[in-house]
Amino acid sequence: MSVCMRVHLINPSDIAFGVGVITPRWLYVLAGATPPAFGDPFIVDETLEPLDDRRVQAGDVVGIGIHTANALAGYKAGRRARERGAMVVFGGIHATLYPEEAHERGGAHSVVRGDGDVIWSQVLADCGNGALKHIYEAGHVQGSQFQPARLDLMPPRGYMWGSVQTVRCCPKHGSFCSVSRPDGQFTRQNPSRAIVQETVALRQMGFRFIALADDNFYPVTLGDLEHAARRQDKTQLRLLETMRADRFRLMAHLAELPEDLIFFTQVTMEAAEDEAFLDAMRKAHIKGALVGVESITPEGLKDTYKDFNLTGESLIRQLRRFREHGVYVLGSFIFGLPSDTPETFQATLALAQEAGLTFAQFVTLTPFPGTLDFMRWEQKEESRATIAGVPLSRYWLIPGPLRPKLYTPHPLMTHDEIRQRTQSVWDEFYSLRNIWKRVGGVAKSIRAKLALVFISKLYHQMYARTGIATDSGRRSRANVWARLLAKPSRRLFQAPPMPELKIPENIGAETVGVECSSSAGGLISGKS
Repeated sequence: MSVCMRVHLINPSDIAFGVGVITPRWLYVLAGATPPAFGDPFIVDETLEPLDDRRVQAGDVVGIGIHTANALAGYKAGRRARERGAMVVFGGIHATLYPEEAHERGGAHSVVRGDGDVIWSQVLADCGNGALKHIYEAGHVQGSQFQPARLDLMPPRGYMWGSVQTVRCCPKHGSFCSVSRPDGQFTRQNPSRAIVQETVALRQMGFRFIALADDNFYPVTLGDLEHAARRQDKTQLRLLETMRADRFRLMAHLAELPEDLIFFTQVTMEAAEDEAFLDAMRKAHIKGALVGVESITPEGLKDTYKDFNLTGESLIRQLRRFREHGVYVLGSFIFGLPSDTPETFQATLALAQEAGLTFAQFVTLTPFPGTLDFMRWEQKEESRATIAGVPLSRYWLIPGPLRPKLYTPHPLMTHDEIRQRTQSVWDEFYSLRNIWKRVGGVAKSIRAKLALVFISKLYHQMYARTGIATDSGRRSRANVWARLLAKPSRRLFQAPPMPELKIPENIGAETVGVECSSSAGGLISGKS
């Protein structure tokens, strides 16, 4: 092994905001999985600042984690690193699905498919020995094999929120969700002690707001238990009950941590029916949750395989139930479904406001690789059209300014109409007047109100203005505004460090990892 070989870990992006909202935890997990013999890795998060090519030298190892949205930026970074003589290794959800594309487009010497926690040390050893493999099939590791993050390598003023992972995979089967195929149906839970230990370390550093970076913090629903009981499947029922008990045990441990901690996570709508779970979330300081509403109509829910969700007044009551239990919702809606009409947009906005959602995101239907939507679309004629010589079915390879915002034809509306109506909903929901109305019902102190106003406007600029606009000048202006909002937002979310904070003594290392598909990433864990 060359003593001069240095390790670089890159989170690619073609937009840098100067400050990140949530820590890209995979960077620091792989840093933790890097053997001490290689020294501390150089970590580059391009959502903060672009890669400085001069730091990469011949013989270095460059690990790049990609999802579909940043694949093109990742491939550019990989080619540049290879030109400088580095050994380039790709991983992540997108590389897991398209390993040869990373070789052909990104200059990869090797690709890791699956979880990087355990295999990364072997990849580095093979780099040092000149025995690097074309592809590593890492598979899915058990919860007990999850690597802790090297939090000491984080830039001190880089992020507003920390992040901790408690579980990998989601047993649901949304037609638009890209998690199931690369992450499998094997629900793997991180040991409680490891979760609390990492949380304590973040609070010691001054992080008050922490994202539980899970695809689904609520992997076992009451419906799952009822279904297993009806089938008289005692083995599956015991496994589900064990997983559910582990969730409650973890939340009890989180409840013992400092009162000023605030967690945010992601759950399915079914959690609204589980009042015991919602009460446990509140006690555990889990005050926010992203909930996939997807559509407000029965037809739209069928389009997305989410017909276990409710609609109309029942949906409003269900969303309000989260808030009644002290959990504030970021509702996620999809526009451009075949069943959508021009009236769907304002009706969705009205429902989001009436239901008292604290935050909301309104995304346009995008067929992500690894999803049922993508597989159906890839077989259709329109996916074979080309832009700049690239098939539309490989849209992530199309240069950004030329890339369409929508990909599937709609029976009633043009793409421009869907995009403009979607932007209008974003703008209305995040108008200063509406933000202030919502803030008054959530926050008490001026500092908390300001934090919510800033994060609302930042969220609007980062995800709506840069994501939907087709005008490059408008995107640039949104990027400037996001950078201006990011720094004061970070200061509002930070708190004085608590270096004296200790892990509660009664926390064990229990965990479970069971096959859970009853309701029917690679170097980076996350969605495409």
